[in-house]
Amino acid sequence: MSAVETAMRYVLLAAAACFVLGLHLMNHPARARRGNQLSAAGMAAAVLAAVVLLVADGAITTTGWIVFIVAAAFGATAGLYTARRVQMTAMPQLVSLFNAVGGGAAALLAVADLLHPGAAGLPARVSLPAALDIIIGAVTFSGSLIAAGKLQGIVPGRPIVFPGARALNLALGLVMAGGAAWLIARPDSRVALAALVLAALAFGVTMVLPIGGADMPVVISLLNAFTGTAVAMGGFVLGEPSLIVGGALVGASGGILTKLMADAMNRSIPNIILGGFGTGDAATASTAAGGGSVRSVAVDDVALQLAYASRVIIVPGYGLAAAQAQHELAELGTVLETQGISVEYAIHPVAGRMPGHMNVLLAEAKVPYPQLKDMDEINPEFPQADVALVVGANDVTNPAARRSGNAISGMPILDVDRAKSIVVIKRSMGHGYAGIDNELYTDPKTGMLFADAKQGLAALVAAVRTFVA
Repeated sequence: MSAVETAMRYVLLAAAACFVLGLHLMNHPARARRGNQLSAAGMAAAVLAAVVLLVADGAITTTGWIVFIVAAAFGATAGLYTARRVQMTAMPQLVSLFNAVGGGAAALLAVADLLHPGAAGLPARVSLPAALDIIIGAVTFSGSLIAAGKLQGIVPGRPIVFPGARALNLALGLVMAGGAAWLIARPDSRVALAALVLAALAFGVTMVLPIGGADMPVVISLLNAFTGTAVAMGGFVLGEPSLIVGGALVGASGGILTKLMADAMNRSIPNIILGGFGTGDAATASTAAGGGSVRSVAVDDVALQLAYASRVIIVPGYGLAAAQAQHELAELGTVLETQGISVEYAIHPVAGRMPGHMNVLLAEAKVPYPQLKDMDEINPEFPQADVALVVGANDVTNPAARRSGNAISGMPILDVDRAKSIVVIKRSMGHGYAGIDNELYTDPKTGMLFADAKQGLAALVAAVRTFVA
């Protein structure tokens, strides 16, 4: 090995270390930006080292260099464009598309290796991870596209189940197992390769279609773990340690996050994959939970409560994201703080449509990190709150979760109903993803401010300023 190759191997090792340290820094919102920057720097170094190794090896032809440069320019341009133009409210869809790109790229890497003229002589230590790479990567690709479609509204958010779906999934699973075994024994078999790719792509679609909108945070985490695992398998195919390290980190962290999200919903991962939970946002009016009455309040009434409160806990949900009202919410918090009012934000692990969705939105609006409290930390504080202000959150505040016999039974929730007074900003009495009435809305302490989150919060800011002037 030449001195240049040795140096580049050390660069790849340093890049892997950057990935580990970057992931560690992302454990806290205050350090997440630095962690992201460090990981990006490591990836840039890894790409540069790989290019240098290719040059030293002389493995790329002129045509290959043209394809490489065009593809790199296209990818960099697309990445820069999406980073600058995509709204934070559309971040879940973007993450799903990135999962699809990562899984698809990993699968294509294995396909290209198996289509090589020398594929017949590949040992099992290469053909086995190649088969796993194709299965995981192709499932991730098609499944992530369906998930993105559900989040964007292109595909209905409700569980889509058709007769024979489970039998079809079983048949596809058998085809994948058989195709993988065939491919491991005969790496040059084009029939086995085609069967494996097609079955995995179909399975990704049939796996995600029956999963409802309420489970999308878990699905995104799971597909992210799949992407990392596929990349790690690609590293074994190429014999590239940096790919193995990077993919394993993504796969492990995504797996842990998936388990945390499932625990936050009190649902097992196999139960989520079986699907059938969540119907998507219901915009139609519904009857009040338990036959109780709903108390409607005006903006001035809510502003008066907030202006004379000592402690306010704000509970953001997907309705905040859909209305793109994070800046108005942050402004309201700032106005209250200038009057000496304690303001905190209660964040449920599955609020929104991806893990950390609310944290990202509020961080974009410059809400101070110390004010963001997770569920376990904030729940004991609700009884001391003068006002709990719920903005677009539904199922994660529903006291029905404490009772058995309904769709969210046993799901950990934010204890909003234990605050002294409750205000809910919502467009209508529509259901959340679980498709059941929210018993919080008929609590005698609850006042419903029916308004779009953005308009309602802007009106509240103006009214509060009038009262404190």
